[in-house]
Amino acid sequence: MDLHPVVAAVTGRIAERSREPRAAYLAGVHEAAQEGPARTRLACANLAHGFASAGEPDKAALRGTVKPNLAIVTSYNDMLSAHQPFRDYPPQLKQAVIRAGGIAQVAGGVPAMCDGVTQGRAGMQLSLYSRDVIAMSTAIALSHDMFDATMLLGVCDKIVPGLLIGALSFGHLPTALVPAGPMTSGLGNKEKARVRQRFAEGKATREELLAAESAAYHSVGTCTFYGTANSNQLLVEVMGLHLPGASFVNPGTPLRAALTDAAAARVTELAKLRQAGASSAEAPGIGELVDERTIVNACVALLASGGSTNHTMHLVAIAAAAGIELTWDDLDELSSVVPLLSRMYPNGAADVNHFHAAGSVGFLVRTLLDAGLLHEDVATLAGPGLRRYTTEPRLTADGGVEWVEGTDHSLDLDVLRPAGDPFQADGGLRVLHGPLGRAVIKTSAVAENHRVVSAPAVVFDDQADFLAAFERGELDGRDFVAVIRYQGPAANGMPELHKLTPALGVLQDRGQQVAIVTDGRMSGASGKVPAAIHVTPEAALGGSIGRIVDGDLVTVDAVRGVLELADADTVLARPSTGHAPTAAEFRGTGRELFSAFRATVGPADRGGSVFPVPAHDALGPMPDAVQTDYTDEVLVDQHT
Repeated sequence: MDLHPVVAAVTGRIAERSREPRAAYLAGVHEAAQEGPARTRLACANLAHGFASAGEPDKAALRGTVKPNLAIVTSYNDMLSAHQPFRDYPPQLKQAVIRAGGIAQVAGGVPAMCDGVTQGRAGMQLSLYSRDVIAMSTAIALSHDMFDATMLLGVCDKIVPGLLIGALSFGHLPTALVPAGPMTSGLGNKEKARVRQRFAEGKATREELLAAESAAYHSVGTCTFYGTANSNQLLVEVMGLHLPGASFVNPGTPLRAALTDAAAARVTELAKLRQAGASSAEAPGIGELVDERTIVNACVALLASGGSTNHTMHLVAIAAAAGIELTWDDLDELSSVVPLLSRMYPNGAADVNHFHAAGSVGFLVRTLLDAGLLHEDVATLAGPGLRRYTTEPRLTADGGVEWVEGTDHSLDLDVLRPAGDPFQADGGLRVLHGPLGRAVIKTSAVAENHRVVSAPAVVFDDQADFLAAFERGELDGRDFVAVIRYQGPAANGMPELHKLTPALGVLQDRGQQVAIVTDGRMSGASGKVPAAIHVTPEAALGGSIGRIVDGDLVTVDAVRGVLELADADTVLARPSTGHAPTAAEFRGTGRELFSAFRATVGPADRGGSVFPVPAHDALGPMPDAVQTDYTDEVLVDQHT
């Protein structure tokens, strides 16, 4: 099937605008790539430190100049269900690498926090920042120059993007993401959402709510709804950084163990080929594998699956780490031609285990390739060509794994559909433009009669204030657009505002027309209520969202792609109102340690990153509000 003309055009524009930064990046990758084990270029004292703690067999292998040494970078901790399975991975991976003719060391660990635990708490304000901490931690782990390839152990929200960004700074190393898989299905998502909404209305007790939550999140593995964690897994597989079919195999199963061994063996094979002088086509480093086509494939997979809106930032930041300039407009244009093919909660009732049973990533890749919506001619961990990712892993008689042809049809059309018979014709993600700036809206779970809301604003500077107003009944019986501002990266780290969803859902179910406009995040909580999120420029940097007052007429129109403001000239002439956190308030729960991040973080549409993202004319100039408002008292407090 010929590549869809829009996919081809978007890819071409990304490649053209990325020409200079990508060439500079690849020059660095090729300069770092050398034949033979990396450790052989260390002085004797350096090398002795590098294997001092190893046992005698490993020490002998590391002293030698033949076997490749693989770095294990792990996000293991035993509090978080998704990362607890990684406890046993390093010994297993080391043995698999030895069998494949290599050696492996745990190079380092990275933090792994859970948005589910910190939701609505002060710690949530560190969540987005943690992505860049993880990237730096990954770079530190790999900085010893002891390694010839990398295995990254991570699953959840900021961890996988952070690991990828860090690994891309060592782009010459063959690299695999080694997943742990989702927990088995527990309490259904529809029932869980029902109890949450009843609790918000005061109709369910806290004990009933905790019982429902515990029945939903009940064992080791990733949470089963389709939020950022499982979006990570699906996107990484479509990018060719997992082995085919590895994303959604449950922990503790023989197939999961066999896939883990196979990942180690494959990366060892690539490292040995690299050492022997194989071309980048035969044994690509991660920086060569992740190119413009790979990034576009990730965007298409995000849109077709109805994935997390967090990736409108993470994909921009990941691309930038590889010298590639991705914009929101690229995502918006792709969304116009990529159909929505999956319905997983919060976009439907099913969880990722249902999706996996219905055909999983293999069928999704097959139908998108057949429709010309994915680049097939890409490098992958499994070898050249994305068609390899239409296969499924199966256990062999000796406990190994083999890949067989996957299903050519969906086994449950309520969960997964072919490109010719989608749930909706577009990807359900739009970029909104207007006098308030730019925003992202996810419409895949929003009913058509709720996709345009025009109503007076009710303005809050904290989600807790909104929830208090809801509990007092002040939002009953009227249409409104809730404006929650000073929630952007430079204000307080851009926390997710999940706790707003049940309350807004209650009001919508009562017949009120409601929407939310915020410079914060919603991620997997972007459900049936229209949410214009990631508003840029943010209020703390002088954005127009900081000038709105109660009663201003705001229109969220996901059909036309606009974020309108009645009498915009009058509103924009006002000074900023409201209150951004000051340095004195941005304290506690370790937040004061991240004041430098708050002062230097970039805007959401450029990845919300503390790392430089190459500015290009295609990204547009910095908004006037940001250029002219640096005398504002709040900004002086934050940025000096």
